[in-house]
Amino acid sequence: MSLWMNEAVQIMVATNAFGMGIDKPNVKTVIHIHLPESIESYYQEAGRAGRDEQKAFAVILTSPSDKVQAQSQFINILPSKKMLTQIYIKLCTYFQIAYGEGINEQFSFNLNHFCQKYGFSTLNTFNSIQFLDRQGVLSLSQEYSERITMQFIIPSKEVIRYISLNTQEEPIILTILRTYPGIYETQTTINLSLIAKKSGFDETAIHLVLEKIKSLDIIEYHKKNNDATIIFNEIREDEKTINRISKYLETQNQQKINQFDAVLHYINEKKVCKSKLILNYFGEITKTDCGICSYCIAKKDKSENTSLISEKIIGLLKIQDMNSREIQKLTKNTEDDIIFALRNLLDNNIIVALSNNKYTLKL
Repeated sequence: MSLWMNEAVQIMVATNAFGMGIDKPNVKTVIHIHLPESIESYYQEAGRAGRDEQKAFAVILTSPSDKVQAQSQFINILPSKKMLTQIYIKLCTYFQIAYGEGINEQFSFNLNHFCQKYGFSTLNTFNSIQFLDRQGVLSLSQEYSERITMQFIIPSKEVIRYISLNTQEEPIILTILRTYPGIYETQTTINLSLIAKKSGFDETAIHLVLEKIKSLDIIEYHKKNNDATIIFNEIREDEKTINRISKYLETQNQQKINQFDAVLHYINEKKVCKSKLILNYFGEITKTDCGICSYCIAKKDKSENTSLISEKIIGLLKIQDMNSREIQKLTKNTEDDIIFALRNLLDNNIIVALSNNKYTLKL
């Protein structure tokens, strides 16, 4: 990081949790190799380039598999009402809370043990509990004070391969590797709150990742305990509780889906200025193309190409009238390019279409 900030190196690989938040005014190019979660995220991250008001570029590299990967990362983890109900009821069962009871009761909570007991996905469960926390149904503490030591026990190239296949965990693992460079050689004590601050993830999420990669024999991982604390803020009412807050869940999920759909629209739309798409998304309507995005550059190139083809066509029609096939054969341009140029010449009253399907110069 310091080498990059001091201009000793020109390239830095960053995540939105680590690196993208660094304010460096003369960044020239920001390249995304994965789809962002939302236009808001992309706008903020791409905006890291060109803060010195000099020419800069923002690029998104995409492939056909990106949509599926991004849906798995951003959409498929959203809890449904049915899932939220199941998890809430199982939480109450897990702590033996009877219907109509439980208010202000406090419990130690091991998320992994809970998920294993009931066969729940840890990520979906964690997101569901976080939602219940945000709605005030319960409170989940995410403060840990235990001593944690760990060591990576597979080669670094295998760790990189794992990260490439599990991009959700990338910010946490990379933060640990960058904070503790000797973690391949020896058992290292890690500061969980520091990792949380640097990665942008809470400590519960970090525990989940560490438990997972431990189970895959990627690390040796030792800790005193893995307990959070849950406080129930309301009495248990099962479906009645969930029905009361489900409208907020539906709103949250739909907002996430809409944001992701907007990203797909931005990527797939080939006939509109990219700047217009972003401005329209944020509610600002403009009729002027920016002139510098990928669409505008391609449009400019096509316009220049059409101008050259039009000159060729005019030259041929000065000799004799011709149809489109004859023109294409002589110019060796594509059929689409010839048709586009002919339409342009017709619209500008430079040529006329004859009844025999040939074209002639307008007198």
